[in-house]
Amino acid sequence: MSADLARERAVLVHVDLPGTSSIEDLKEFEILCRSAGAETVGICTTRRNTPDPRFFIGSGKTEELVEMVKAGKADLVLFDHSLTPSQERNLERRLKCRVFDRTGLILDIFAQRARTHEGKLQVELAQLTHLSTRLIRGWTHLERQRGGIGVRGPGESQLETDRRLIGQRIKQLKQKLERVLSQRKQSGRARQRAAVPLISLAGYTNAGKSTLFNRITAADVYVADQLFATLDPTLRRISLPGIEQAVLADTVGFIRKLPHDLVESFKSTLEETSRADLLLHVIDASDDARDAYIEQVNEVLAQIGAQDVPCIEVYNKIDAIDREPRVEYDRDGRVKRVWLSAQTGTGMDLLEQAISDTLLAGRETGWLRVPVQCGDSRARLYRLDAVLEESCADDGAWLIRVQLDRASLDRMLSEDDRLEFSPDDQIHLAGQRVAT
Repeated sequence: MSADLARERAVLVHVDLPGTSSIEDLKEFEILCRSAGAETVGICTTRRNTPDPRFFIGSGKTEELVEMVKAGKADLVLFDHSLTPSQERNLERRLKCRVFDRTGLILDIFAQRARTHEGKLQVELAQLTHLSTRLIRGWTHLERQRGGIGVRGPGESQLETDRRLIGQRIKQLKQKLERVLSQRKQSGRARQRAAVPLISLAGYTNAGKSTLFNRITAADVYVADQLFATLDPTLRRISLPGIEQAVLADTVGFIRKLPHDLVESFKSTLEETSRADLLLHVIDASDDARDAYIEQVNEVLAQIGAQDVPCIEVYNKIDAIDREPRVEYDRDGRVKRVWLSAQTGTGMDLLEQAISDTLLAGRETGWLRVPVQCGDSRARLYRLDAVLEESCADDGAWLIRVQLDRASLDRMLSEDDRLEFSPDDQIHLAGQRVAT
């Protein structure tokens, strides 16, 4: 499989099968091909009840495709479907050019986007897993037994050797990714000990997650109008109203019919989403197919075990549909949706407050005794906008009534053992009577 489709001429093939959305599927597939860098020189569409076992599209349509390849001088043909190894082999022999299915195309895009060591390992694992079922495609020499001077082996065919070597490499990659996952879990445990909440962005690819990430964190994550512009996960520390520290994670976007091999290979990355304290499901409010995309994202979230994580739906790009920013609540008064534009910044204050309100749902209210030597802690409480009222004790200490999330409170108490906290239902604090 090519690692770079840039500047190559491609004919796209889309089959309208029962239960599929032909127009939306084809539109997304064209964007996928453009994201890979291929130039579309023709589109072949047809309708079938079931795929043809030999060519997927049938022999008559295959002949039509042969003419399209010749007319467009195409270098490759891209199918918006999963092909069997035999179908790929038969099509390549008939079309006299390379053939990629949807999975192969997405793998190629991922290979172009991967930048970190972990991302490259994950892509290689997915590629080899996909390739392991397609070793005989177009390579007749792999079916011959080794022979000749200096190349006689123990009776093992070249094909069997390649399968064995690929199997060994897959095993090595899985071991390396296990070590990466172990390190990630250690970092996660350290974050949990420090009581730092994790907020993860999720959503259909190209919904504006990276733009939103940059807006919240003032980071400079790569943003482009293409699918899978962001592949490697990015984490940044942020501050929110009433929350001193939190971590925001931007991960790979989801897509319709996301290949199973990719979901498996990227589980260590996607587990950041399943371990999050809060999900921000970013949705392109201007897209007519947004409801279908929401369903696709929810399916992938269920695959990685993140379906029960608290979630806020973020309807982005309201500037494209002339909508006003707003917050919507469910019947229990919890934040359900926030409408905003990450591009213009409209509604970002509503989102930050909504995140804080959701994370602070279990916040503590009570009295904090702050000695005069701990003026920095008092200033910190005011920066967090956590002070409800304040008075002085007989010894000059501050008695401050606060409302603060449990994580931030625990962190403050652990960092300075001179601070003392009493919940509202306790009326005495360090020998001083406090009015409630």
